[in-house]
Amino acid sequence: MKKMLLVSMLQHSADLVKKVEPDLAGKVVTYIPTAGIAEEIEGMVEEETETLSRLGLEVDVLEISTASHQKMKESLINNDLIFVGGGNTFFLLQELRRTGADQILTDQVNNRKLYIGESAGAIVACPDIGYSAEIDSVEKAPDLKDYTGLNLVDFYLVPHIDNEGMGSGAKRIIEKYSDQMEMKVLRDDQAIWIEGSEITVL
Repeated sequence: MKKMLLVSMLQHSADLVKKVEPDLAGKVVTYIPTAGIAEEIEGMVEEETETLSRLGLEVDVLEISTASHQKMKESLINNDLIFVGGGNTFFLLQELRRTGADQILTDQVNNRKLYIGESAGAIVACPDIGYSAEIDSVEKAPDLKDYTGLNLVDFYLVPHIDNEGMGSGAKRIIEKYSDQMEMKVLRDDQAIWIEGSEITVL
């Protein structure tokens, strides 16, 4: 039975992590900042590490595009939960696939390891990520030819609705695709909690 929390922005929804999983103290989280590395988001790793630490977690940063296969495997399998940060969804999927981390991660989530996906980390869990071209540059992932996502959920997440900078892209996605696919839209202070077949918007 899967346990997943999908968010737009962790720093605005950290309290919701505690709500669904109050017993985090002392647990180790694999933090994958790869999507943000592609966008060169300054200070992101430090900021998100601080947010995760405030939740009582020990943070193990796993940068998929540069980590050894052994480090990647040990981190995903041995740690207690997985947090995949935001940034460029196409680069994230390219690197997950190139390294084989996609299959290990999917197996872990299907075996009940808690998965927290933020923005790109939430979109990559969907059946396909192609729609995110409205907010992400496909050019960041030149080797990615197939946009099939991790397929951990059967809907399509649209983050950052009402966000000053990214809200317009979210609206374009809704206008373009809402009649073609089942969408779930999130503000930056909201989250979607999935436990088994139950889906709750928090």
